Amino acid sequence: MFEKVRNIVVDTLGCDMESVTMEARISEDLGADSLDAVELNLALEEALGAGVADDELVNMKTVGGIVKYLEAHA
Repeated sequence: MFEKVRNIVVDTLGCDMESVTMEARISEDLGADSLDAVELNLALEEALGAGVADDELVNMKTVGGIVKYLEAHA
C-alpha cells in the first residue's frame, strides 16, 4: 500500500520520491497546502477506490497516517 500511496503523492504534489517516507509530513516536509491535500485525496480515491473521509483528512499529518488509514478502511 505504501508504494501505491507514494506514487500518488509524487504525481500529485510533484515532490521527489526519496522525500516521500512513512514519516514525511504532508505540509511541512512535502510542501502541500490545504488545496493540495484535497487534490491528493481525490487522486487516492480515483486510483485506489478509497480515500480519507473529509473529517479525518484534517488529522492526516504524515504519509504513514494516510497509509494506515487506507489499510484500516479498505
